[in-house]
Amino acid sequence: MKIVITANGADLEASASPIFGRCPTYIFVDTETMAFEVVENPAMSTPGGAGIQAAQFVVERGAQAVLTGNVGPNAANVLAAANVPIYLISGGTVRQAVEMFQQGQLSATSGANVPAHAGVGGGRGIGLGRGMGRGMGMGRGMGRVGYSQGAAVPPPSPEPVSRQEELAALRQTANDLRRQLAEVMERLERLERKK
Repeated sequence: MKIVITANGADLEASASPIFGRCPTYIFVDTETMAFEVVENPAMSTPGGAGIQAAQFVVERGAQAVLTGNVGPNAANVLAAANVPIYLISGGTVRQAVEMFQQGQLSATSGANVPAHAGVGGGRGIGLGRGMGRGMGMGRGMGRVGYSQGAAVPPPSPEPVSRQEELAALRQTANDLRRQLAEVMERLERLERKK
């Protein structure tokens, strides 16, 4: 079985990373042979959507299970959609995590164990004040730990959401983003006409 472990290094003795979306490396391990491949996390430094991109990346590389310390709702949803179970680990090395998995000492989690954007920032909510210094801002800072993009993303639910609730939240987010884009485009047009 091919599993992936979030890691802070490049071999089986590296410490397992507690972060899924922004860990430095992923170590893919064949549990039958212990052969492994180390791959740098391409989503580590992305400005947003790291969890989703990271989850898509490990799924595309054939991971059949993920071993990590923490996973947010966006990554958990992608992994669940691909039928890739998540096993939570706490500390230790990559080798120790694999051994615990092989011995059946880890239980699959039913979803996220941290809120969205938990692996980002230092606890500062940065708003998307769109006034551009002209007193027209709509200050959408959410003030949640690690929230860095300021986009109109609904806060995570403490319970699993239904497909309908998720669709409604995503539709609302898309509508908010459309409105924001329209306002930016209108402002750009006004500024360009003043040239």
